[in-house]
Formats: sequence, C-alpha cells, structure tokens
Amino acid sequence: MTQDTQKFGPDAAVIAQLRNAGLRPTRQRIALAERLFSGADRHVTAEKLHAEALAADVQVSLATVYNTLNQFTRAGLLRELVVDAGRSYFDTNTSVHHHFFFEKSGQLVDVPGDSVRFSALPSAPAGCTISGVDIIIRLSDENR
Repeated sequence: MTQDTQKFGPDAAVIAQLRNAGLRPTRQRIALAERLFSGADRHVTAEKLHAEALAADVQVSLATVYNTLNQFTRAGLLRELVVDAGRSYFDTNTSVHHHFFFEKSGQLVDVPGDSVRFSALPSAPAGCTISGVDIIIRLSDENR
C-alpha cells in the first residue's frame, strides 16, 4: 500500500473507476491508478511510473507495471502511444486528440483533435473499417 493509502484508505473514486472498467481493484492496481489518475492528464512510460511507485514505497515489479498499463489500455482507461520502436507512452486522456512529440526531450504535448483536419483518408482494406486516427507531430527541439 502507498503511504497515502495507509493513512486514509484507498481512493473510492479510483476503486470505482477500476470496477467500472471491469478490473478487480487489487492493491497494486489501486496504487498505480492513484498515481495515474489523481490530478491532471499525463503521459507516462512504464519506467517512469515504476520509479514513482518505488519512490512512494509501493513494492511492484516493472513487469507488473507493464502488465497493469496494458490492462488499463485494453479496458479503455489509457491510450498507448508508440513513438518509436520499443518506446511507448501511456496517456490518461482518452478523448480524441493528437500529440506534439519533442524528439530531444521526449516530451509529449496534447493537440486538440479538432485542430487537425484531413481532406481525405485512404479506403480501409476489404472487411475493415477505420476506427480512429492518431497523429504524432514530431518536433526537433534543439533550442528547448
């Protein structure tokens, strides 16, 4: 349990959020969800969330963090953004939007979905439908 959880008990809203997504609110899921969903929307890597958990005395393996992030993504609580081969971020903002990606710093910044316009999309292959479009606008940030 986290230090906050030991003092005040787990966040009821986080537990409800997990249950509503069809996930059992285990101790580790609650601890990770509290870090992800308490506060403003954010973009995190598994390694960053793991470090935050360890700093808060949450004993969890990196493999468990990865598994939990993937479970949260499948349940619709997160969006996974693959910016490079082997480099993924998890976004707590699941609304339709896009991203600026600062290549040097690795920072992601939300871009409102309605600020990107398409004049046309290619037709989907036979038997498929387009379920969404994710745009990552890569920025060279040498001066940042």
